[in-house]
Amino acid sequence: MSVLNDILAAGVASGAAPGFVAMTGNAAGVKWSGTAGERAPGQSMSEDTVFRIFSMTKAIGSTAAMILIDRGKLDPGAPVDSILPDFAKIQVLEGFDGDTPRLRAPKSRATIRQLATHTSGLVYEFWNPDVPRWMAKTGHPTILSGLKASLFYPMVFDPGTRWDYGIGIDWLCQAVEAIDGRRIDKFCQEEIFAPLGMSSTAFECEGALAKRLASVSARGEDGKFAPFELAPPPHPEFYGMGHALYSTAGDYMRFLRMFLNKGALDGKRVLSEKGVATMLANHIGDLRVGKMTTVVPPVTADVDLFPGTRKTHSLGFLRVESDVPGMRSAGSQGWAGVLNTHFWFDPAKDVAGTIMTQTLPFVEPRFLAVYEQFERAVYAARR
Repeated sequence: MSVLNDILAAGVASGAAPGFVAMTGNAAGVKWSGTAGERAPGQSMSEDTVFRIFSMTKAIGSTAAMILIDRGKLDPGAPVDSILPDFAKIQVLEGFDGDTPRLRAPKSRATIRQLATHTSGLVYEFWNPDVPRWMAKTGHPTILSGLKASLFYPMVFDPGTRWDYGIGIDWLCQAVEAIDGRRIDKFCQEEIFAPLGMSSTAFECEGALAKRLASVSARGEDGKFAPFELAPPPHPEFYGMGHALYSTAGDYMRFLRMFLNKGALDGKRVLSEKGVATMLANHIGDLRVGKMTTVVPPVTADVDLFPGTRKTHSLGFLRVESDVPGMRSAGSQGWAGVLNTHFWFDPAKDVAGTIMTQTLPFVEPRFLAVYEQFERAVYAARR
């Protein structure tokens, strides 16, 4: 599919990113893969390049929880504090009286399902101005610190009343650990990575993986990319499943193809067919995924994917509720990582795709234009 190679090459030439790896597949296997540009100065991008996948980790953490749900060990309707009593300490931040945060008890107990679907009230500091203000006043560490104390962000709305994007998956996998007994890195290795043959996916980027790691670039005010240091914290107090993983396009495609195969890949079953159907359904009812307005433009642009399309959330992914013309079908699932690693899979049309780079800001228009061209070309090739 030379058109896909041309899209990546044009994206590098236009300055959308220094380099890309992209891949498409279906239930049967990888259909196409391509690269363009550099993964680091003087190093060509390659198919085995390792990326900090940040929030693409969330789908894997949600799958860990779904494995326990599938086995009858975890109830998605269970209150979080029935499994993790310390969660009951979290209050709702209503605003500020002068410089003093105004906090109150939540009107309902957040559930496991609400953690998985970003409806628990916990919101990142990048998209809500009250959260970074509260953090500055209290000295609270960011979730990216890897400190267990960082988990205790305040809620900014009552559980179940709206969708907004935050640290729910980090708490979700604390519940997985509490129920299963294994630390989440061991659980994921034994229950997901090993069965799926994801040999280049890891919580620590060391040894051979480190030699293939792409460098990070951030766009400056002059419009040019410059080196930027951003990575999950090494050897943290806990692995935050909102952000903790490194992976490759090929490994992540194996993860996506497991869903297209209804829970199994190459004879190894991770989830039951019923479990996959349950996981991929809309789990937020009449709530909708809305626009995320940035608080820190150098890190992220506003996030408003497929404006005008109804969007909900499954137990692991953003879900579109209607066909996107020329692109993904109703029921398709997807998400991304902050350094512009993106993916989707479309069970109705048996399509999966991923496009990866390591740049900031997240979802800046130049990058999104390449992503849209890529996805449209993938579907055009099927006609």
